[in-house]
Amino acid sequence: MRAALRSPIGLALLLAAVWAGASWWREAQAERLGAEVAATARSGDIRMISSRSCAYCRQARAWFTAHRVPFDECFVETEAACAQAYALLQTPGTPVLLVRDQRVLGFSPQRIAAALR
Repeated sequence: MRAALRSPIGLALLLAAVWAGASWWREAQAERLGAEVAATARSGDIRMISSRSCAYCRQARAWFTAHRVPFDECFVETEAACAQAYALLQTPGTPVLLVRDQRVLGFSPQRIAAALR
């Protein structure tokens, strides 16, 4: 085994195996978290205040959709009530998620799951 690790090919194979295992683990954890949020969230639990030009809003929307998480969304550029709610929250950017009336700044599945617990 030691001789294999000393060769560049053996070391490359070991690193590739470690990288693949870590990637699989991260993906499995993300799927588990998505399933947890989907099972916990009910209609009306998550409201996302978005901007049409916000890349993180698009990422959050895609994640919610992929994991079949119910959420409501409003856009500050096109909805006066949404713009007013955004202004009252005095946040530095979008998305702002209101998870069971708890404010979550930015998109973080981990923080969303914690707020739902």
